[in-house]
Amino acid sequence: MAEDISLAYNSEETIISKANFSVSSGDFVFITGASGSGKSTLLRSFYGALRPENGSLVVGGVEVNNITNARLNFLRRHIGIVFQDYKLIKDWNIEKNVALPLLINGYAKDISDIQVDKLLNHVKLSHKKEKYPQELSGGEQQRVAMARALAHNPILILADEPTGNLDDYSSRLIWNLLEGANTQLKATVVIVTHHIPEDLGVSYKHFNIEGGTVYEIS
Repeated sequence: MAEDISLAYNSEETIISKANFSVSSGDFVFITGASGSGKSTLLRSFYGALRPENGSLVVGGVEVNNITNARLNFLRRHIGIVFQDYKLIKDWNIEKNVALPLLINGYAKDISDIQVDKLLNHVKLSHKKEKYPQELSGGEQQRVAMARALAHNPILILADEPTGNLDDYSSRLIWNLLEGANTQLKATVVIVTHHIPEDLGVSYKHFNIEGGTVYEIS
């Protein structure tokens, strides 16, 4: 929930101004807006990478404005993030990249192995689990990033343009995973995108950003 939050990278330019909106547990949410409107900036605030200048922002029952580093790390353990540039670890193979959140959260190796195998199967990359990120196409890397974001069964999934440059096959896999996480795992899903798919299989909320203002489109 956001109450009058303002977001800025410096004191001279406010990106988001006095935004008020609410996202409930289990919602599927799209954030749209023109390039440079502040979509990614808003998403960054949800996992504490950017703190509000003013107002109150509560994520997962925790106010992030003045959150301690320890509390923020705990919150992030329950969040899955899909970045535009993937952020895969180039020196780790695909299997280990997907396992990263499980390692951080202290899962036993046998449970981690089962979960990783299941997710790699979902994204149709089981045959490439020993490969390294630079050996995969952009679409395959994004599918690995999605599998990693889902590995620890997060309660909140944040995705920044998850299908922006993907082919139709990879895009459909990504949307299926996001829909499944929402409907089957009851995860809250928040997606920054330029394009909302017409054949989405879930109901959703739609927020648009224009001129620093966040408003809901019904």
